[in-house]
Amino acid sequence: MAAAGGVVDGGRVEPAFVLLHSMLLGPSTWAPVAARLAASGAVAVVPSFVDVADLDDPPFWPRVAATVDDALTRLPPHQPVVLVAHSNAGLLVPAVVRAARRPVAGCLFVDASLPARTGPTPAATAERLAFLRTLATGGRLPQWTTWWSEDDVARLFPDRRTRSTVAAEQPRLPLSYYEQQLPVPAGWDRRPCGYLLFGPPYDRMADEARERGWDVDELPAATCTNSSPRTRWRLASSR
Repeated sequence: MAAAGGVVDGGRVEPAFVLLHSMLLGPSTWAPVAARLAASGAVAVVPSFVDVADLDDPPFWPRVAATVDDALTRLPPHQPVVLVAHSNAGLLVPAVVRAARRPVAGCLFVDASLPARTGPTPAATAERLAFLRTLATGGRLPQWTTWWSEDDVARLFPDRRTRSTVAAEQPRLPLSYYEQQLPVPAGWDRRPCGYLLFGPPYDRMADEARERGWDVDELPAATCTNSSPRTRWRLASSR
């Protein structure tokens, strides 16, 4: 039966799903998934990170972790959560796990970057950072959908309304966001972890997830059915 703040099954409170969006986008990218979860009786929480880098004052990961922890205060105190990260939010999962003041039952990476197995993870590779420096003006990056041609971006959205909603909430991240090192606390992955793959370039991440012993599933082109594999690869690899 349904209960406030969770679904009770045989006296056990089911975990809530915490949907972590790309730092280059906003919470509306998870809105359809959150709605489907709610319709099925599950609880979904979508913290917003769009303002965590309003001040160019790195490191930024503590603010992300604190934002998630604060969002979870609306749940019953002992309800566990499953973290579901998209794109570059995957690199933040270890810090979020460490900061969470409630049980984290599992972590799911959805077309997402994976944190290093040990030690800190750079927010961007040297190659990507070099590319981003060519885009920055006044120390900040333009909104993500302006990086690409109109044709490439238009094919990523099902309609103009969706595109307008997603585009409107995109932050202009400071370049320093991608110059930070993200912590990987020991033991963060001592819980079930899995990977959901939509397509390139994250197939390499899915392979690594398999090597880590995680469950991996594939849902081809689930979020960008109108774009070519080449377009998906080029745009996804920049998030």
